[in-house]
Amino acid sequence: MDYKVTGHSTLMKNNRTHAVINKDTSAYSNYMKRIKEAKKSNDDLRGALRDINIIKAEMHEIKDLLQKLVK
Repeated sequence: MDYKVTGHSTLMKNNRTHAVINKDTSAYSNYMKRIKEAKKSNDDLRGALRDINIIKAEMHEIKDLLQKLVK
């Protein structure tokens, strides 16, 4: 059986497990949305860093080829 937590309308306490459960599904949805957005942002940043590293490697290769042409 669940009981309301005093002073919190969306929190319930399970009498058997003593777990506090948030019954506010919109807060959970917002939390999951923020987690998903943070993951996408992190993935985008990793992709940009990977692209930058590829460009740096290609620039070094171009530089080496130009130095060989000059000699």
